[in-house]
This record gives sequence, structure tokens and C-alpha cells, in this order.
Amino acid sequence: MLDSLPYELPELVTRAPLDTHRSTVLPEWVDWNGHMNVAFYVSAFDQASGAFMRNMGLGRRYVDGKLGMTFVLETHVTYDREMKGGAPMRFTTQLLACDAKRVHLFHEMYHAEQGYLAATNEAIVMNIDYATRRSAPWPAPVAWRLEAIWETHKTLTRPAKAGRVMGLARR
Repeated sequence: MLDSLPYELPELVTRAPLDTHRSTVLPEWVDWNGHMNVAFYVSAFDQASGAFMRNMGLGRRYVDGKLGMTFVLETHVTYDREMKGGAPMRFTTQLLACDAKRVHLFHEMYHAEQGYLAATNEAIVMNIDYATRRSAPWPAPVAWRLEAIWETHKTLTRPAKAGRVMGLARR
């Protein structure tokens, strides 16, 4: 485990849930149905996960400095209401669980002006040692930051869509 990082960490945001990431549905994300294509929901949620990682101190400097990186191990997306081209997006992120190497995140995507829930994303992300490309514990300052975030998130109600299993209902 790294005891320190060779760069200044951003001011830590611990709000519960986190509400720091904003984006817009880009024209190239719109498919022939006139709404955001399924693949770009994943891309948008990946950006929300990136915002969470930057808050922990794991941005580009972490990778560019060859200290480490993060890999997504599993993800699940629900599509609740369509987003059209140019729509402003607002993301909330809840930390559902964490351990020495992983975080379990739950993101919600909202239309930033109309307020409706458009989609959700649940993801498990793991810290990776840059040199070995194997799992590794969070650097010490990141572990401390993660614990501070967990302290504000652990009492939040678990989202109803978290942990869902896909399947068709029998009739």
C-alpha cells in the first residue's frame, strides 16, 4: 500500500449522496430513435464514477504517475426514461460498500432541468497496481478519504434498484 501520493489531493466532498457530476447528452450519443443510445448511458455513468475517483484523489495523475488505476469489475444499468440530445444530466452517487481494494457505487442520472430519474447504474470498482496490473489496497490517503465518505453514506437508505437480478417474470 502506498503511504502517500506525490500530488495534492482535491478538497474532499462527503455529501450523502454525492451530487457533483454534471454532463450533457452529446449529439453523437443520439441514435436513430432520437434519444441517447444505450452504450452512451454506460459512458456517462463511467464519467460519474470518474468524478467519484477524482474526489478520492485517484484522477489522471494517479495513472499518469504509474501509481495505479481502477478497473470496473461489474456494472448494471436500468433505463427508466429516455434522454434526448442536448439534455442536461445531473448525477448522484452513493457509496454502498467499500473494502481495502474495492468500492460498490450506485449512480442515479436525472434530467437536470426537468428533475426526472432517467437511469441508474450500479458498479463495483477495484484498485489496481500499475506495474503488476493486479488488485492492490487503496493508497493510505485514499483509504482515509474513503472512510470519511463511508461515514456519511453508511446511514443512507439502500436504493430500491440496488442489487437487482435480471429476469422475466413468469405469468
